[in-house]
Amino acid sequence: MPSRREAVLQALLATLTTVPGATVERETAIPERVPQGGLIIQRDGDPGTPEVILSPLTYLYDHPARLEVFVQAGQPAARAIALDGLLRAIGTALATDRSLGGTCDWMAWGAPVAEELPVAGGAPIRAATVIVTLSYSTSDPLG
Repeated sequence: MPSRREAVLQALLATLTTVPGATVERETAIPERVPQGGLIIQRDGDPGTPEVILSPLTYLYDHPARLEVFVQAGQPAARAIALDGLLRAIGTALATDRSLGGTCDWMAWGAPVAEELPVAGGAPIRAATVIVTLSYSTSDPLG
């Protein structure tokens, strides 16, 4: 049985796989070519220092995971539209269940930070980073 932290991260990944047409990966390298429907890479992030309740002993985390979102197209307008569509689809998937099947207490996300990535000999990549905050509790920071 996975730790609470791992269960929450796996549930987030499973939710992201419901985004239509997108390829979803966890902790992989940034590619030079992006699949047609876009690419979402989940970065697990650092759960940070928890708030601690002593009776009963409970660790409360607001764990920021990072989503790296990529699209690739020849024209700047096409990249912008593709990225916007993929980000909206991610938002829809995340909003479906903010408790990720009961693995976390609450999930929230911020606005994307976008950038253009040049590719030698290929179409540029439009990328965005989205921070997803996963709030959950556990009786053991390792479990």
